Amino acid sequence: MMRYEGNEKLADETACAGVRADLKMCLLESECCRLDKKTPRQCLQDNSVPPECQVLRNTFYECKRSLPLLF
Repeated sequence: MMRYEGNEKLADETACAGVRADLKMCLLESECCRLDKKTPRQCLQDNSVPPECQVLRNTFYECKRSLPLLF
């Protein structure tokens, strides 16, 4: 699985961008997307993603949750 680390430059520089990119790559490389030709969103809704993608999903959720609300 591709991992984004400090030396790569992401177009998205917002908070949680690295975790989001890792989750996206994990989903796109999963059997659900590759073989079943489903979108990452469909795979997440069907709960048909590998455990490592579930961990990244939870990490992304916790990262987004930790951000302050901007009004």
